[in-house]
Amino acid sequence: MKSIEIRLSTIQDVQGFVNIVNRYDIDVDLASGRYIVDAKSIMGIFSLDLLKPITLTAHSDDTDALFAELKPYLA
Repeated sequence: MKSIEIRLSTIQDVQGFVNIVNRYDIDVDLASGRYIVDAKSIMGIFSLDLLKPITLTAHSDDTDALFAELKPYLA
């Protein structure tokens, strides 16, 4: 399991992020404060406070390719 901080500032960021995450067979969560949602759910992401950085947690040890694609979203 690995975690990073990301920032999703626009609707286009959220759409691009979800498209990338859905290509991987890895369970990925997003946490903002005490709320945790499935990172593959657009509706879940929009329920978070997107004004602050969000903690992404990938539940796998093989996350190098995923994290490389997510570099534009790093906080």
